Amino acid sequence: MIDLAPPLGHRLRWTFTDGLTLVGRELGRLRHAPGELVAALIFPAVMVVLFGYVFGSAIQVPDGGDYREYLMPGLFAMVTFSAWLGVMTRMAADASRGVMDRFRSMPMARLAVPFGQTGADLLTGLMMLAVMVSTGLLVGWQPHRGLIPTAQAFLLMIVLRYALSWVGVYVGLAVKNDQVADAMVPLGLPFTMLSNAFVPTDGMPGWLRFLADWNPVSALTAAARELFGNPGAPSGNVAWPLAHPVTTVLLWSAALLVIFVPLSLRAYMRRGR
Repeated sequence: MIDLAPPLGHRLRWTFTDGLTLVGRELGRLRHAPGELVAALIFPAVMVVLFGYVFGSAIQVPDGGDYREYLMPGLFAMVTFSAWLGVMTRMAADASRGVMDRFRSMPMARLAVPFGQTGADLLTGLMMLAVMVSTGLLVGWQPHRGLIPTAQAFLLMIVLRYALSWVGVYVGLAVKNDQVADAMVPLGLPFTMLSNAFVPTDGMPGWLRFLADWNPVSALTAAARELFGNPGAPSGNVAWPLAHPVTTVLLWSAALLVIFVPLSLRAYMRRGR
């Protein structure tokens, strides 16, 4: 029997090329809906001003220091973890409105759609980080350990955001419709709040502190504080994820990719049957 299937390298290039086309489609959609993009970019700036000045006068930073410098790594982590929510709602909307069915009728790589969604989210996330960095610098935050550790901190955020976007792909395909996905969006807030992003975990009850210390939001926040040289970097007798925050973030990223990329691709293929 003659194998007419194209070679693996050709299929990968096809998927990559079509995925880039869909990245452009997502960015073009934002261009035609500028209000959505403006809201996404203004939100990080509002968070910096709101939490920095409202909480700043009421919370003592461990070992002293400016609260806004303590806060910024936590806000970076919070924006990073918003990735799966945005991708989830867009995937659910496309699936329930028949957009994916139209894509399947076109001569394009079947798996380009989830890769395009995650790639577009990565670019949007970079824009949100840029806005937040600019706002943070205006209110007094700055990294103190030089260019390379600063670049490493932002690279960690990018890697984890991309991994989390695959969680959004899977959940968006698993829910019944975009209304269910929209109802799930508020669930992201308690997850980010139950961390060391805004306040130290030392004063929490034991069981709650355990959850906060092992929350990946806390690991990313601790890693950013350590790499930026900001107040609140973990020290002394702390939980393992906070004692090794960079390693923890990389492990979380790898685990999410290993689990959710295959699940997402399988869910996408099944959705078309």
